[in-house]
Amino acid sequence: MERLDGSSAVPARLRGGIVALGNFDGFHAGHQAVVGRAVARARAEGRPAIVATFDPHPQRYFQPQTEHFRLTTLDQRQRLFAEAGADAMLVFHFDAALAALSARGFAEERLVATIGAGGVVTGGDFTFGKARQGDVAMLAALGGELGFSVEVEPPVMLDGLTVSSSSIRAHLREGRPRDAARLLTRPFAVEGMVEHGAKLGRTLGYPTANQRLGNYLRPAYGIYAVRGRLADGRMLEGVANLGIRPSFDPPVELLESYFFDFAGDLYGQAIEVSLIDYLRPEAKFESLEALTVQMDADAAAARAALHA
Repeated sequence: MERLDGSSAVPARLRGGIVALGNFDGFHAGHQAVVGRAVARARAEGRPAIVATFDPHPQRYFQPQTEHFRLTTLDQRQRLFAEAGADAMLVFHFDAALAALSARGFAEERLVATIGAGGVVTGGDFTFGKARQGDVAMLAALGGELGFSVEVEPPVMLDGLTVSSSSIRAHLREGRPRDAARLLTRPFAVEGMVEHGAKLGRTLGYPTANQRLGNYLRPAYGIYAVRGRLADGRMLEGVANLGIRPSFDPPVELLESYFFDFAGDLYGQAIEVSLIDYLRPEAKFESLEALTVQMDADAAAARAALHA
């Protein structure tokens, strides 16, 4: 799958495509429905399927002080879009120039001139243009004038509620990764490089792969049952501490994963760790012996949770 810059004209072979348009952070069940509809139409009409997303998220641009809330990186989204059948991911860099475009300007300059869109599929809550002046009704009107069709995919409901990124974030912040996974259709996962740490886990018999959380949303701090995907595609099971390690000084925010039955050097490798189940909050222990006893119990609980 190709990754395209939303400020440059797309290659001729991709012009006239059907564009799924939205932020798609998380790429949850509702987002998947939008992209699925775009891909199905593109295949039916013999056109390319393009997913257009924004980076940084508009909320981050307008409210840079906002706490971390991202659910996926661009690399994760690119893989997910490819698995959904898209031919390309187009990234609109959300900057001052994009923020200043009127709704008409966005349609003319980005959808028509840059992409040459033959059709657009989006969700009913999509807004665009300076001060969010454009909605899906305006998009449809502009499409009729400028030569592209517009389809609006209805929201996906689960248990009588609309699937949304805000609900997923709430589940994760409150320690409910399985509930978040139902809406995402997969577990929430952190991808990042494995860093060298203090190697304290190694001395306790629990060597860990340490990752920074970067711009990801911060789930509830605590102990998780996890699955890890290595750079070579291998899948591992394990237990992880997500938080600031209150038993050690100085506090450092990390995702520290111990993978069962694994021996190898992961330093400098990019791995993806999925949070499967929340086992308990972080706690401070007065001795390494007490901590080790609890780690043994956590590992056993994680093994059970992963096969529940």
